Amino acid sequence: MTAAEAIVQGLSEDGGLLVPESIPQLSGDMIAQLCEKPYSGKAAYIMGSYLEDFSAEELRVFSEEAYNGGSFDDVDIAPLYKLDDATYFLELWHGPTCAFKDMALQVMPRLLTASLRKTGDERNVCVLVATSGDTGKAALEGFRDVPGTKIMVFYPRDGVSEIQKLQMTTQSGGNVSVIAVEGNFDDAQTGVKGLFSDEGLRDELARFGCFLSSANSINWGRLVPQIAYYFSAYCGLLGSGAIEPGGRVNFCVPTGNFGNILAAYYASEMGLPVNKLICASNSNDVLTQFISTGVYDRNRPFYTTSSPSMDILVSSNLERLLFHLSGKDGDAIKTFMSALSSGGRYEVPSRMRDEAVRLFSGGRCSEADTFRTIAETFYNHDYLLDTHTAVASKVLSDYREQTGDMTPSVVVSTASPFKFCRSVLEALGRRRSGAGAGLKGESLTAALSEVTGKKIPAPISAIEDKKQRFTEIVPVSGMRTAIIKFLE
Repeated sequence: MTAAEAIVQGLSEDGGLLVPESIPQLSGDMIAQLCEKPYSGKAAYIMGSYLEDFSAEELRVFSEEAYNGGSFDDVDIAPLYKLDDATYFLELWHGPTCAFKDMALQVMPRLLTASLRKTGDERNVCVLVATSGDTGKAALEGFRDVPGTKIMVFYPRDGVSEIQKLQMTTQSGGNVSVIAVEGNFDDAQTGVKGLFSDEGLRDELARFGCFLSSANSINWGRLVPQIAYYFSAYCGLLGSGAIEPGGRVNFCVPTGNFGNILAAYYASEMGLPVNKLICASNSNDVLTQFISTGVYDRNRPFYTTSSPSMDILVSSNLERLLFHLSGKDGDAIKTFMSALSSGGRYEVPSRMRDEAVRLFSGGRCSEADTFRTIAETFYNHDYLLDTHTAVASKVLSDYREQTGDMTPSVVVSTASPFKFCRSVLEALGRRRSGAGAGLKGESLTAALSEVTGKKIPAPISAIEDKKQRFTEIVPVSGMRTAIIKFLE
């Protein structure tokens, strides 16, 4: 299968995830050359190493349009913030929806429409998205009014922040739809994956000259642009003198669906000098437990937390890592996924667990520690964290205390704190004294700005002037009907 075919299809027809046949390698000299390029150039180069049926010129144009077209409010696109001599925050939230998903979803629509041309497919595409908060808005914005596409986003009704919900339900565009699902993110994600393997639905959509694709990180076209920002972070550390060429780095990533940290894994396998990938979990710590025990067990309480994008018990992208750890044993992966589907649990052989532990570490952060980390970081460093980044910051601190490893480390900062105003205000101790109490999501942004002296990002402040367009709520069983109704 070509890269273009993989991007168009999104998932295999049996519901499995697509992976590259081989992982390209970058030498130290090639990484040094990469550091001379702007972010758009880095992204085009990394994508080109995987997307072999795309020309360098195509990817250059796509990257420049995505990253240099004025959608990002920082010229570095993914700047590094230095907290201390060993700790840096990779800010991935300077795009149009103020979350790291913009890093891929500003370029992915260009990849998808080009892939349709390359494969000669003249049908319209309906992009399905299950979101825990950020992917939905980023995908909606990326695909808004793109010719030949429609996009439908499903989000858990009570599983996103006020700002995340407003961003989605006020979305403009004639080709978009947003629907709340009764249940949590896992329910929405399982529902979407089931729709992809629904042969009857495929036949039904053919009546409209349409087919399904995905903008979640289960689509390889969504995941591959994310690899670029790990190389960009490394180049930033080299440029600042924080490390020498070849020096190793830790990345600590707040993790729910495993796509973000999986991109770091691919970067490491390509030759990026990584010492440890630290998987940071909130109270839903199924991934942390898997890394330490080799047992994946979703039969546990589901917690609704202040870091909703991590409130996930079925991490789809882990399937890709398992494939590589197993030596590309597809039959073994089918067995694991079947066991997960039927019993909610599987255990990998010790050799796979040992290989995972070689590169990965895991840690868990409670709600209390999340709030405490936000407060301490702001009052001690005048740096404001969102709830997800706070989880990762605390997990990195715990990892250092447990191991003594003071390798220069990058915390992947995944969202603007203004997307989670209510929780951040509470963490700063201001909600309890009345600041922001009882206010709607729009007004919480003003309260957080007043309390911290930080500027509200323009895309978030603009929500105040928008009217909600989408209010429908369906059970998981109603998702199929909702798609057909949308396309009709």
